[in-house]
Amino acid sequence: MPARRLIALALAGALLLAGCATPHAPADRAEAPPQARACPAELPAGTRCLAGRDAAGAFYLVALPAQWNGTLVLHAHGGPTLGAPTLERTEEDLKRWAIVVRAGYAWAGSSFRQGGVAVHAAAEDTERLRRLFVAQVARPKMTILHGQSWGAGVAATAASLYGNAQPRPYDAVLLTSGVLAGGSRAYDFRLDLRVIYQALCGNHPRADEEAYPLWMGLPPGAKLTAGELHQRVDACLGLDRPAAQRTAPQQEKVDAIVRTLHIPASAIQGHMAWATFHFRDIAERMGGRSVFGNEGVRYQGSRDDDALNAAVARYARDPAAWSAFARDTDPDGHIPVPVLTVHGIGDPTAFVEMDDTFLHTMQAAGTADHLVQTFTDHATHSYLADPVYPALLVALSTWAQGGPKPSPGQVAQQCLAMEARFGPGCRFRPDFRPGPLATRVAPRD
Repeated sequence: MPARRLIALALAGALLLAGCATPHAPADRAEAPPQARACPAELPAGTRCLAGRDAAGAFYLVALPAQWNGTLVLHAHGGPTLGAPTLERTEEDLKRWAIVVRAGYAWAGSSFRQGGVAVHAAAEDTERLRRLFVAQVARPKMTILHGQSWGAGVAATAASLYGNAQPRPYDAVLLTSGVLAGGSRAYDFRLDLRVIYQALCGNHPRADEEAYPLWMGLPPGAKLTAGELHQRVDACLGLDRPAAQRTAPQQEKVDAIVRTLHIPASAIQGHMAWATFHFRDIAERMGGRSVFGNEGVRYQGSRDDDALNAAVARYARDPAAWSAFARDTDPDGHIPVPVLTVHGIGDPTAFVEMDDTFLHTMQAAGTADHLVQTFTDHATHSYLADPVYPALLVALSTWAQGGPKPSPGQVAQQCLAMEARFGPGCRFRPDFRPGPLATRVAPRD
């Protein structure tokens, strides 16, 4: 790697370390008022939509239903998205969460001011949007902070950073399909995927391409596109065709990955993309140092585990880089308001076992009495079902206003009551408890 590039990466890592050490609330800068915008067709008639770009450069959208119940749902989106922020990304979020507006809640979401795996910065952008809403749109009777997927970590971080301010900015927190184990633990299995895939397929990188440590995602200057990566993975595994149409060697490799990493074949392409392009973003933020390692990890489930473990590349993580990444991405559990979570048991993207890690995080912070965790019999990540979210919002609102702490069974009953209005889809499992993350992902030091 050229010396100039190494210096630039090291400087980026130093800046991130400094930023993580002393998080600050968003500066109170003058914000231009939002402008009226046509609402997406998915929203109910009479909804008022506003859009703008805040002082830090993040785009945002606001939707106010005609019969607003006075509660604002402040949304932190998943992903994260790479590249420059766009209003289109936020509009996609609003369309996906139209159920919130249909249920009578105001909705506000930010694109965040930058792409990439930067949790504290996204938490700042989320809080900035809340302040903008209060100053420029309306003063809500209640504010619920909602984080979806990676955004659940953003919301949990924002609730810790700003939740104790007076008056309290957030009355409650809703975390859905959350990446709640923190970046320091949630992405280890994607390094496992990279090394196992390379041992089996040998085409990412190819033999005629520059070699690089796989935790880096891609080497600096690489031009590989998402489409090209997809073609490489399909060439080796045949994922674009039914299992019956794959060759025997392709199916054997797919089976090895599925059994070893406990992910469905349909999720391999997505995780390979994240383990390529998001890993590159993380490596650049860490100054070219490794956050991920797999020394001593024993992979199990293939036809020949000894051969597989002998073939995979091994890497040691940089302790300082890992600590810096953890400080930015790991929730600390110091959330002073009610927290309600939901997770599909078969989520192929953010494993349900991450919720066990989050429970222990809240217990360590002494805030476990603020937490209720619920689970559904869904095998999806991005969205569960329409009646699920109004049920969660009602249960959380009642609790935040002084009502009794809801049980998972009561949330399940609330969901069934919502089906008459929002359609079927309630599949809560009040009896379910996830195991530790180490039962799903090969443990490491």
